[in-house]
Amino acid sequence: MAIAVTGTEDTSAGGRDTAMPHVVMVSFPGQGHLNPLLRLAKRVAAKGLLVTLCSTDDTARRIAAAASTSVGALAEPTRVGRGFIRFEFFSDGIAPDDPVRSDLDFLMASLRSAGPPALAALVRRQVVPVACIVNNPFVPWVLDVAADLGLPSGVLWVQSAAVFSIYYHCRHALAAFPSEDDPDAIVQLPGLPPLRPEDLPTFLLWTSPYQILKSVILEQFGNLSNASWVFANTFDELEHEAIEAISHRQVIIPVGPLVDPPPEEGGSKEIGGGEIKADLFKAADESIQWLARHPPRSVVYVSVGSVVVLTEEEMEEMAWGLKQTGRPFLWVVRSDARERLPAGFAEEVAAEGIGMLVEWSPQERVLEHEAVACFLTHCGWNSTTEALTAGVPVVAYPQWGDQVPDAKMLEEACGVGVRLPAPATRAELQRCVKAVTEGEMAETIRRRASEWKEAAAKAVSEGGSSDRHIQAFVDEVTKRAAPAAN
Repeated sequence: MAIAVTGTEDTSAGGRDTAMPHVVMVSFPGQGHLNPLLRLAKRVAAKGLLVTLCSTDDTARRIAAAASTSVGALAEPTRVGRGFIRFEFFSDGIAPDDPVRSDLDFLMASLRSAGPPALAALVRRQVVPVACIVNNPFVPWVLDVAADLGLPSGVLWVQSAAVFSIYYHCRHALAAFPSEDDPDAIVQLPGLPPLRPEDLPTFLLWTSPYQILKSVILEQFGNLSNASWVFANTFDELEHEAIEAISHRQVIIPVGPLVDPPPEEGGSKEIGGGEIKADLFKAADESIQWLARHPPRSVVYVSVGSVVVLTEEEMEEMAWGLKQTGRPFLWVVRSDARERLPAGFAEEVAAEGIGMLVEWSPQERVLEHEAVACFLTHCGWNSTTEALTAGVPVVAYPQWGDQVPDAKMLEEACGVGVRLPAPATRAELQRCVKAVTEGEMAETIRRRASEWKEAAAKAVSEGGSSDRHIQAFVDEVTKRAAPAAN
């Protein structure tokens, strides 16, 4: 479905109707990729552009199911600030019910084959001409599609500037990394502290079983020169040295933290679009009512994201550890992990009123709730920036990929939490929760968390460092689109 959206623009000759500049944003079909790209879309649209967010047909079905709506309804434009957001989708070349979809190697190969012609056709059929295409990692071929169509393009890096720098230096062989011949190599990069093997994104280690992910991530750096803009979901105040250092080789534009502003601060009224979601799982909104029944700073919130899988032993230790903290807890346990819980645990803690287990949560709203005392997190970058934005102390429990350096940043650079050693034990979990919620150390952590909350809010506020960068992008796209509208 193609939608024409027009707006009014003042000129020296008076007002006239023009088609809004139109940006197409293309996301890999994963929750951790969709969320930041949608939030960037909202901020861009709010400044007067039409944004069409695209992903695969399977993603469309999952978003529609989670939102209890139809796929067709997602194509309708929704007002966000001075602009609009809508969705369109394309085929990934895999039948909806084909179980091979869960095979990442197969999915990536199919996306690379079916995606480019499908996306090119989608762009060509738009009624409002497309002025620019923006993608996120894992779909690097989008930059090639944009180049073939003669359109400027951008990339939203959905991890930290530090991790961008690590991958960039690895891709271009600008530093020595651990290898089979030198497994203990210390990586020295400008703007970053010395990195031991255990500090690196795990995909870069020669022992990683996920070499396909390493290949796809590094591939993004192969055609990055095609992009007119490289955005990052971070902010200058958080990663100034890393951003400045890598920008001598590749300019990155911090536009984060990409989170939806809380309604009570008036941000959503200004930006709008709070009702627009790209959730692949249905969030348990009743968790907010559950939180409201508990005192301020009392609840332990636990989530390891949409991909991480904990072992049965870890699940058992975490379950009894949470119960033995003596604090109420809200725990996100996906349906595929329920069977690894101790028998009857969910029912027992619910009956006692001390715990609530949900399959998915409205995480930003949860973290903003005054009842939350701390966040036990896998340290995915979205969760990391959401924790910093909410000013919530963390217990870091990274598993793989960029979660490892993210945890190091939260604990050592930001000073907002402690690291839970893996594999988790109930005793260590209790110790870590106590460390960030009770005593002098906890007071220091809470103070640092509050400072980062203030810095994050300042970055995205009108005239803040990230807001200025988004405005500059909107101005440039509008300028480039003007000749086509005349």
